[in-house]
Amino acid sequence: MMAVRRRLLPCACLGLLGLLCWVLVSGAFSPETEHQMEFMDASELGAFQPQSALSDMEFSAISSYRGPGNKDQRSNKELPILLWWSAGLFPHFPGDTERIDCATSSCMATSNRKVQHHKRTASIIFYGTDFRAYEAPLPRPPHQTWALFHEESPMNNYLLSHGPGIRLFNHTATFSRGSDYPLTLQWLPTLSYLLQPPAVPLREKNLWRAKGLAPVLYMQSHCDVPSDRDRYVRELMKYIEVDSYGKCLNNKALPAELEDTATATGEETRFMSFVARYKFHLAFENGLCSDYMTEKLWRPLHQGCVPVYRGSPSVADWMPNGRAVVLVDDFSSPEELAALLRHLDQDDEAYARYLEYKDPDGGVTNARLLERLEAREWGVNDMSKPNYLNGFECYVCDRENARLAAERAHQRAPQQAPPPPPAKMANNSHMGCPLPRPGYGDIGDVPPDDGWLQIWPLDYWQSLDQAEGLESLIRHNESDPSLLWQHIQNIAVRRARGKH
Repeated sequence: MMAVRRRLLPCACLGLLGLLCWVLVSGAFSPETEHQMEFMDASELGAFQPQSALSDMEFSAISSYRGPGNKDQRSNKELPILLWWSAGLFPHFPGDTERIDCATSSCMATSNRKVQHHKRTASIIFYGTDFRAYEAPLPRPPHQTWALFHEESPMNNYLLSHGPGIRLFNHTATFSRGSDYPLTLQWLPTLSYLLQPPAVPLREKNLWRAKGLAPVLYMQSHCDVPSDRDRYVRELMKYIEVDSYGKCLNNKALPAELEDTATATGEETRFMSFVARYKFHLAFENGLCSDYMTEKLWRPLHQGCVPVYRGSPSVADWMPNGRAVVLVDDFSSPEELAALLRHLDQDDEAYARYLEYKDPDGGVTNARLLERLEAREWGVNDMSKPNYLNGFECYVCDRENARLAAERAHQRAPQQAPPPPPAKMANNSHMGCPLPRPGYGDIGDVPPDDGWLQIWPLDYWQSLDQAEGLESLIRHNESDPSLLWQHIQNIAVRRARGKH
């Protein structure tokens, strides 16, 4: 079989933070691939492309690697098929189909939906942000598993945070450490990224403070989000000076050369130099969920600024040592938090202790962080490792081949080979995120006409309705996803009658 070689393609950023910058790996088809997969016609593209870590971090690619346990000599026509339902995420180029040779087995990967019901289509891989209950591929045949790739914010699809939604999937790659193929540290390229010396020394930060720079930076242009971060920051501003440059709570203009906020989508030199002048960065995620941590956290750590963080409640598990961030939830009120920040602003020695992790001789003491960085098989801008899309694809391929082999062995010799167990289902440890709550104060104190209240709690519970509706569609072997709303209504009626 001709080896498939992949090369890194240049990255083209397509707009302000809300657009993806896709770097796909190029593949040269073998003649066998090209001529034997005659059922694979070009499929339509155009999947919705939301903000993602993929925007900022290029995919690195290596030559196709056949693992030492891969002795798969089957022809392409014999291999199981993995169907990428979100064609815009298909990690191969050009064409829509490619043979992949993984650690222990091989598969055909395709984005062509015409093979949805093919007997060899073993698994469908979905991108979580694109996954919609009313567009699900139905009916779902019993021989087929579903796989979920979702590295983005929980706000992009709360259906996945409910039990009936996440248990639709058999294989998962999410930001949660509990997923099958965890992407928890996707925004942390390397350990050396953390160990870089502060971009602006403390002495220089103090000079900028004397010139009128506030101690705290806030830069957000996505204002209406489930974490309701602006509500908290607005209260914090009553007790400490905050320079806010984005569209949210804006009180200061960016320098003219940085007015194009697209510079913030990557680590553009001028932008990074500007924000590094601040001692504290308000690092508030747009959604709150265990292990969901983005560049809002890792970038200030890289620069040598102190993140004032609210996001993952388990963030301390991944910090370089016991004192690197100020955790908002450790304080009873914004006023109490502001008191600490004012103290650190005035005490250079106390502030410097937050940067001790940058000591290359043992500053990083978190064994969990070190072990995960060392053990992960995928890389970020690392030419020696595959990207995590291809990595997860191979994870699914190897496990589907193992499942199919166990089924064949049982069919050949049912007395000697027991039937394989049912395909496992994911659970809330793979993704589950809590109901959005106000950024500050109790939900009972939020006015009924408040925009946040009218959007996010409602979206969360409506997503549960859709998850239950889709589960019902599959259970009834429906082939028309547009019947979702009828099933949701039936569930609501049964619940009202006490029968659900």
